[in-house]
Amino acid sequence: MSHPWYHTSRWRKRRARQIVEHPLCAMCEQQGRVTAATIADHVVPHRGDAEKFWNGELQSLCATCHSARKQMQEKHGYSQGCDVDGNPTDDQHPWNRGKK
Repeated sequence: MSHPWYHTSRWRKRRARQIVEHPLCAMCEQQGRVTAATIADHVVPHRGDAEKFWNGELQSLCATCHSARKQMQEKHGYSQGCDVDGNPTDDQHPWNRGKK
């Protein structure tokens, strides 16, 4: 169930602005793919915190990345996505820890 804030005109305007300014999925771009974004996602989950909801950083995502990859990232603490060469793109991925 979505939070009531998502049903406000203020949120719809913020979401629309995000998608216009960043029309491509950020996670797909990290993997070298070009995919239209449809969702304005909170980079850091707001968990009902009004300050994080209204002022937190957003990223544009496609529905697939939002419902699968982003959920996995929140569960494990890192993204499991890879670039076109098969290397993990997230610095927090176990493969990349200590390499940079």
